[in-house]
Amino acid sequence: MNAFSALSDSTRREIVMLIATNGEMAATAIAQKFSISSPAISQHLKLLREAGILQVKKQAQMRIYSINQAGINEVSGWILDLKKSWAKQYDAVDNYLLDMHKAKRKKSRRT
Repeated sequence: MNAFSALSDSTRREIVMLIATNGEMAATAIAQKFSISSPAISQHLKLLREAGILQVKKQAQMRIYSINQAGINEVSGWILDLKKSWAKQYDAVDNYLLDMHKAKRKKSRRT
């Protein structure tokens, strides 16, 4: 599963925000914040880990989850590229509208 597929689910996005806000968290602490079953939370955590969004380390019998910065950088990089593309398109529209406005002003001065 890729990062965008993993983040398409609202529960998984909430899990990521929870960990991003609180820092490292044990799986049990994460599960306590949701009204769904612990096995369901475990499945969400597994998918987020496989997608590279979260990383896990074991401490005794606990699994401690944290944000995987490399996975987040991949997502944010894609979003930044998209924003740059939009900016170029908006600039092209702005230039076109300015050219039309200038042409209209020239035409109105001649008459």
